[in-house]
Amino acid sequence: MRKSSHVLLVGSVVVAVALVVSGIAPFDRATWWMEVAPVLMVFPVLWLTRRNFEFTSLLYVLMCAHALVLILGGAYSYARVPIGFSMQEFFGLTRNPYDKVGHFMQGFVPAMVARELMLRHKWVNSERIASFVGICAALSVSLIYELIEWFAAEMMGQGADEFLGTQGYIWDTQSDMLFALIGASVAMVVLSAWHNRQIRQMTNWSRRSGW
Repeated sequence: MRKSSHVLLVGSVVVAVALVVSGIAPFDRATWWMEVAPVLMVFPVLWLTRRNFEFTSLLYVLMCAHALVLILGGAYSYARVPIGFSMQEFFGLTRNPYDKVGHFMQGFVPAMVARELMLRHKWVNSERIASFVGICAALSVSLIYELIEWFAAEMMGQGADEFLGTQGYIWDTQSDMLFALIGASVAMVVLSAWHNRQIRQMTNWSRRSGW
């Protein structure tokens, strides 16, 4: 078992524990299910596909971090996460900004996932093009999520308020997508070099092992 597999194993245990604890008495059960649904779908897929395609350690750490952000938001609802109130007070904001942390991660992590898929599968040959496609993919994920939120609002009426977390802000959708764009862009600038090194190490290991 290589390092990335160990990271996935440890990260999955941490995420599983967080899921159990958060699900004991969440603020709103329906909101909890909707917020943790991506975690419940993605992590089984990561394990089922691990032998055919194993992500770098960096990606597994980022996925686990994103999962914990979603789980915390599901436990309290995004407008009531305690650390968000601390951020609100520190920055002098008028609303709990934790949902923006979630949307920042919604851009940050999917962009890196798309970048790795582009490079590892050789769908593109340029690292810069892979980074650009990663940003575009993150924005697509953000758009789809906002459409899901719109659908939930139409179906659930006022019952969707906890899931939406708009807190009365009329530009919430646009600002959510902006934060996803910022997250994706920051990921490309800060992590690309590190990511490239891990991809090269993963590729060399796969060649030696015959994968």
